[in-house]
Amino acid sequence: MTYSIIIPVYKNAESIPRLIQALREINESLNNEVEAVFVVDGSPDASFELIQRELPHLPFAAQLIAHSRNFGSFPAIRTGLMAATGEYFGVMAADLQEPPELLISFFQSLSNDECDVAIGTRNARKDPLFSRLASSMFWGLYRKLVVHDMPKGGVDIFGCNNAFKEQLLKLEESRSSLIALIFWLGFRRKFVDYDRQVRQEGKSAWTFKKKLEYMMDSVFAFTDYPIRLLIKMGAIGSLVSAAIGLMVIIARIHGTIAVPGYAATMVVVLLLGTLNLLGLGLVGTYAWRAYENTKQRPLAVVSMQLNNREQTDHA
Repeated sequence: MTYSIIIPVYKNAESIPRLIQALREINESLNNEVEAVFVVDGSPDASFELIQRELPHLPFAAQLIAHSRNFGSFPAIRTGLMAATGEYFGVMAADLQEPPELLISFFQSLSNDECDVAIGTRNARKDPLFSRLASSMFWGLYRKLVVHDMPKGGVDIFGCNNAFKEQLLKLEESRSSLIALIFWLGFRRKFVDYDRQVRQEGKSAWTFKKKLEYMMDSVFAFTDYPIRLLIKMGAIGSLVSAAIGLMVIIARIHGTIAVPGYAATMVVVLLLGTLNLLGLGLVGTYAWRAYENTKQRPLAVVSMQLNNREQTDHA
């Protein structure tokens, strides 16, 4: 197959019928040269069973992979890329909030050798107001702290050629960010604009907690900003301490402070204690992540892998 489509699946049972139909249409638009790679990432619903039931009847090549538990969407994408057999690769959201036509644009740009990686950028999103505000704040911080050339609307899906895929899969960092790795790798990039669609089924699993964890992973994996912030705070704190110390000395000379050494001791203890706690937390976080990477554990574990070719042959 020429075009491999990787679809991470988690709590998407309700959208599976629309997803299958969208893949049929994409396959027809791409001259029946599509391979679909479904990666069910420990989904607690019936997503795996629904796809497995449809697998032998699909008019295109397809693989169905199940993780042994929920590892996250980015490890699921990595698993799909490793299993895919096409020449060009694209990631598709199972909830169809990114229009399927976007993948066709990716594949056209890649097959025409216009780029090595095509990245979808949102012009607008038809989500609720609170969700739009939260996303805007999230990607604004991401641009400032992690990837400065990240599009304002953020990135969820992308497509790439085989050369880019091979280099991406060589980066086996634990607790990292796939999107940030895409920008870190470089290569020839092309941005493709689209409007994010309304979610029609189910509820997004991309919770505030997961967004916060993703932001922390990205910050500690790709920037030394926290360390630089600590240095700035230490410098400013030192200046403030010096100024307060001078005031304490002057006040002590003029007899304003009744208890000798009380004010100076409190200022020093509070300031240095706070900075020490912050510094220990930051250094500890970096040390923990270094320890995580020394374990050399797999980023995901596949418990089952099927494809419709095998199912058809066995039938």
